[in-house]
Amino acid sequence: MQTSFRHLHFIGICGTAMGAVAAALRDQGFVVTGSDSGVYPPMSTFLTERGITLASGYAAENIPDTADLIVVGNAISRGNPELEAVLNRRLRYISLPEALRSFFLSGRNNAVITGTHGKTTTTSLLTWILQCAGLAPAYLIGGIARNLGQGCSLHESRHVVLEGDEYDTAFFDKRSKFLHYLPELVAINNLEFDHADIFNSLDEIRTSFRRLVLLVPQNGVLLVNADDANALEVTSAARCPVLTVGFSNAATHRIHTLRYGNGVSFSLMNLEFELQIPGEFNVRNAAMAIVAAQFYGVPPETIQAAVASFEGVARRQEVRGTVRGITVIDDFGHHPTAMRLTLEALRHQYPGRKLWAVFEPRSNTTRRAVFQHDLPEALGRADGVILAQVARLDQLQPEDRLDPQKVVADIVAKKIPAFYEVGVPEILERLRESVGEGDVIVIFSNGGFDNIHERLLAALA
Repeated sequence: MQTSFRHLHFIGICGTAMGAVAAALRDQGFVVTGSDSGVYPPMSTFLTERGITLASGYAAENIPDTADLIVVGNAISRGNPELEAVLNRRLRYISLPEALRSFFLSGRNNAVITGTHGKTTTTSLLTWILQCAGLAPAYLIGGIARNLGQGCSLHESRHVVLEGDEYDTAFFDKRSKFLHYLPELVAINNLEFDHADIFNSLDEIRTSFRRLVLLVPQNGVLLVNADDANALEVTSAARCPVLTVGFSNAATHRIHTLRYGNGVSFSLMNLEFELQIPGEFNVRNAAMAIVAAQFYGVPPETIQAAVASFEGVARRQEVRGTVRGITVIDDFGHHPTAMRLTLEALRHQYPGRKLWAVFEPRSNTTRRAVFQHDLPEALGRADGVILAQVARLDQLQPEDRLDPQKVVADIVAKKIPAFYEVGVPEILERLRESVGEGDVIVIFSNGGFDNIHERLLAALA
């Protein structure tokens, strides 16, 4: 990136990653301005305290005459008045992943954690291990680890840990974001179909991962889930060492001897590990982070202590409260596999208790009919199920939408109580009538779900 750039303007600045990058560039001495359709605390306060001028709403006049580089957010599309002004004025523009590569990742030891599931937890744990080892890593994570207190810190450091999203980069660059991250280490947790709004098939997703694999240098390393055939398949052309991590006997780093208690303990690399967060899938996430930390030379005893003290990530099996013996849990799950694995983990954590699953079909994939047959199998692991109305119905043709009532009927056919309730008030009333002392309610949504968690706790009280 040429050093003549002095004034950067961010279109869509109040996104978590956009705001963090904008603030880090301001700390480096750049002039930074930005705009967004939703300028409100805490992000607006965070940015203004860093000396960044914000505009609420999009308008061509928001772009200062002195701005010589425009960072265009992933949510910005043609028709946005600021974007149109940028194109009309022939201003230099880049995506957020390009800005990361140009200003923060060049020449550093970049660990990129990828996969359909488990990215946030694995990235958070690896960051925490490196922090406990005194390596002070910079990081960019799509969630907030309780040990870290924030999702992003782009300070000066030799080590950078990034959650590598396969989603597209910008309106002008439909490649996956992770292809911009100059990886030294790549971990592939798993690989399934997702993001039906940008990928047409699993083969397209595999292609994107194959491209990432080709970017890992010979002196880097590739970690892959030994138990996932799709993940293994995309590594065939790797030009770096490949380490396989999992429960398979063929794994180069085999997990074994799981023992459940308050969390879970397991063995790996002739070492014993204690993990506070339950579930076989979290053990695999932890194993990926452990092997990555070993690559960076972290002593075994430091890794063990860091894993044992890791408190997990907000909105991942997060207990929001207990009222009258009824436990309410928030989970970001929005893919059938993730929800199934979470329900299985909660079975271990709350043995003998009735488990309710409440699901809001809100992601761009679960709103569609893609998982019509997978959702009953996943949610059917609960003892009772409630589905909400598909979010943003008007954006989908009827034939393309998920049919939640059909999902409910398929679950009822398994002799499991299941209900379709349009909105939160109806869901709350159904739960008030149905749950009892000792029950566990897990609410799956990748959005705010109309503050259902607090409203449910109040309703139960």
